[in-house]
Amino acid sequence: MAPPSYSDLGKQARDIFSKGYNFGLWKLDLKTKTPSGIEFNTAGHSNLESGKVFGSLETKYKVKDYGLTLTEKWNTDNTLFTEVAVQDQLLEGLKLSLEGNFAPQSGNKSGKFKVAYGHENVKADSDVNIDLKGPLINASAVLGYQGWLAGYQTAFDTQKAKLTTNNFALGYTTKDFVLHTAVNDGQEFSGSIFQRTSDKLDVGVQLSWTSGTSNTKFAIGAKYQLGDDASLRAKVNNVSQVGLGYQQRLRDGITLTLSTLVDGKNFNDGGHKIGVGLELEA
Repeated sequence: MAPPSYSDLGKQARDIFSKGYNFGLWKLDLKTKTPSGIEFNTAGHSNLESGKVFGSLETKYKVKDYGLTLTEKWNTDNTLFTEVAVQDQLLEGLKLSLEGNFAPQSGNKSGKFKVAYGHENVKADSDVNIDLKGPLINASAVLGYQGWLAGYQTAFDTQKAKLTTNNFALGYTTKDFVLHTAVNDGQEFSGSIFQRTSDKLDVGVQLSWTSGTSNTKFAIGAKYQLGDDASLRAKVNNVSQVGLGYQQRLRDGITLTLSTLVDGKNFNDGGHKIGVGLELEA
């Protein structure tokens, strides 16, 4: 099995702090699949503070015999997204994709060509934006050996002929434990720990610090599986923000998520947030 992509390093811990929370939003997700294999994903949310409503519609069609995936997406900002991807055709573990964005109102358009390759001990990713003035080249690689992971990520601006990103990561992973550390541009230092302490309890810790400042961020979170159909989440950070989440599968294909964010430092001043999410799948 290939190592994860650079962007997925430490994902287990990040999921503890991000999944199952919809602070300040009313959210609805609907996933369906036709007998012919076309997948539809309709999503929408309403911001409780601003009242702004955002929605999107995504369709995905796979031609398994040719390893081809066609994805199209439209949102209420009137932006169109299209991606064509081919995997495991030219070489086992190789994925080629071409994606584009177009906003009809403004006329803005962009494109990107991506290459990803995964092998037993290496995962490499690269993308180049389509810009005749001078593309930006992003590249990353992760090496894995007996649970140890080492990664490097860079970006090269061809217009300025210089590196704009220089990130390193090191980690160790097992079935129930994941350690991740990273240094971004020699200034931002971060680390995370994920631990599955039992079949029901997952715990995560995050820490980050920026060179030249006294700004240190720290957070701890947990997910507890109450049963086959329900789970409870909680997290707290160094500025006394407490997040709570409850997720309940009402029946097959219907999941309800309730969450709240409490500002512990200004508890009596209000400003706390709630969120409700409903996921439908058929």
